[in-house]
Amino acid sequence: MKNILNYIKINELISTSGQPKIEEFDLIKDEGFEVVINLALCNASNAIENEDKVVTNLGMSYFHIPVDFENPKASDLKLFINVMQSLGANKVWVHCAKNYRVSAFMYVYHKYVLKTPFENIDLSIFNIWNPDKTWQELMKITLEDLYKA
Repeated sequence: MKNILNYIKINELISTSGQPKIEEFDLIKDEGFEVVINLALCNASNAIENEDKVVTNLGMSYFHIPVDFENPKASDLKLFINVMQSLGANKVWVHCAKNYRVSAFMYVYHKYVLKTPFENIDLSIFNIWNPDKTWQELMKITLEDLYKA
């Protein structure tokens, strides 16, 4: 798993990464993941054509929440959180092109849903990605503002 682009294990039920290669979806399935959520646009440079079919043919569920990297919206984040909460105890793999979108969304998910203490959040992705002001503001969103979205 560690060879998958920018892999981060959040907990026993959630892992994240950049775009997995087709053959890496087999590894993800073999590790017991039941759901794949893709936050990248379908025209990302490393996107897999028909990723939904690749994933569902392996017996996993697939959700695509395309988030424009240049213009992420609070409504995208709200949808992501709602989908994550609806999945309950399913084992979930969340990815985007490089694990940047996912890391920003997971930061908010940690804060409001998992209630992870800040010092326990894996922030290693931010060693290679410095979120611009738009992403920083999204990561600072309050729960009240999120649910207005």
